[in-house]
Amino acid sequence: QVQLVESGGGLVQPGGSLRLSCAASGFTFSNYDMGWYRQAPGKERELVATITRGANINYADSVKGRFTISRDNAKNTVYLQMNSLKPEDTAVYYCNAQRPVFGRNYWGQGTQVTVSS
Repeated sequence: QVQLVESGGGLVQPGGSLRLSCAASGFTFSNYDMGWYRQAPGKERELVATITRGANINYADSVKGRFTISRDNAKNTVYLQMNSLKPEDTAVYYCNAQRPVFGRNYWGQGTQVTVSS
């Protein structure tokens, strides 16, 4: 059974930091491209950052220089370090695992990040 379990969300003041984690199970983690997406109230889900199985990284322009994605294949976990957080970063953050050639696309349940003073 495939599972993606996010953790690390919460309430933080502007300028603060959070580290999100996504623990994966039920599939061969190292074979999958991993990513973080977010969805704010009333908005569509959007890409935040991705890291391929070859460790190629891509960021949304809005988070470049502030967020860092990484993965630990030994722990089947992907991370998102978020620094210099802004109120507009407030959203539910979702972990994603993809293996497009096989049509595999999995989502976590999401974790809330709220940036507010």
